Amino acid sequence: MSKKFALIGAAGYIAPRHMKAIKELGGTLVAAYDKSDSVGVIDSISPDSEFFTEFERFSHYIYQLQRNEDTKVDYISICSPNYLHLSHITLALRMGCDVICEKPLVLHKADLEEIQLVEQETGKRLYNILQLRLHDAVISLKSQIDQELLENPDKQYDCEIQYITSRGKWYQESWKGDINKSGGIATNIGVHFFDLLYHLFGEPIINENDFQGSHSSKGKLKFKNANVNWFLSVDSDDLPEEVKGKQPTFRAIQIGDELVEFSKGFTDLHTISYKEILEGRGFGGKEAVCCIEMTESIRNQSMVS
Repeated sequence: MSKKFALIGAAGYIAPRHMKAIKELGGTLVAAYDKSDSVGVIDSISPDSEFFTEFERFSHYIYQLQRNEDTKVDYISICSPNYLHLSHITLALRMGCDVICEKPLVLHKADLEEIQLVEQETGKRLYNILQLRLHDAVISLKSQIDQELLENPDKQYDCEIQYITSRGKWYQESWKGDINKSGGIATNIGVHFFDLLYHLFGEPIINENDFQGSHSSKGKLKFKNANVNWFLSVDSDDLPEEVKGKQPTFRAIQIGDELVEFSKGFTDLHTISYKEILEGRGFGGKEAVCCIEMTESIRNQSMVS
C-alpha cells in the first residue's frame, strides 16, 4: 500500500531530493508547508499536493487527515532550518506520524533526550537522513577498516577529511549564516562527516577545534584507532586546484596514502535512505547522538571570526 507523506520546509535547497525519493518509491506527497511560496518544483513531482504558507493551517489539515485510516499521513519529512527541527519533530510525532528529518537532526544533545521522551509517549519513530553511510565508497571503506582492525586491533590510521562546497553570498545572509540557527559550518555542512568518522572509528577521545569562522572551520579528532585532521569550507577558493572550474564541491577522506573521493553519487542517496526507512532499516536518534555531541563541542569551543 502506498505510503502518504507530508513535508515541512518545501522551499529549501534539500526538499526536492525528499520529494524525488517519495515519488520514486511510489509514495504520495499529500501536503507541504513553507512560509515561502517559491515551491514550483512540486508541480513536477506531486501537483495535487495541498500547500500551506501558514503552519497553523498546515497542522490543522494534518490533524484532520489523521482522523481517518484512509487519509492519515504515515510520515512527515522535515527540511526546515536546523534550529526548528526539535519543534517540528516533536509536533509531527504528536500528530501520530513517523518522522524523517534532514541533518543535523538537532543542535543539542539535550534535544535528542526530549525527542526520545516524545517517541515513547506517542509510539512513533524518528529517522535521520545519514546518507553518507550508504555511499558505495563508504561501505567499501568501512568493510576494509573493520577487517584490518579485526586482524590488528592496535592499528593506527592517520586521516584527513576535506569537504568544500561552494556557496554564494546568499549563504551568510540566510539562516545558515547565523550560528544560533544553523549551528555554524561544522554543524550545518560537517555533521555528515563527523557521523562518518563515528561510523568508521567509534566515539572520539579528543575533539579540538583549531578554527571556526563564518566560511570555514578546521580541527582535530583523536579516536582509539585514528588521528583525524578535518577541514570544512563554503568558499570556492578553498577547492583543490585540480577541480576548480570543473566542480563546485569536493568531498574526500584520505587514510594514509589512500584517497577516497566521493563527490559523485552523494546527491542520489536520499531515495536509498527512504527505501531503508520504509523497509525498517533506517537510522534513528540513537545513531545521531555522537555526531551531535561532536558538533556541539566544536561550537562551544572558542570561535575565531
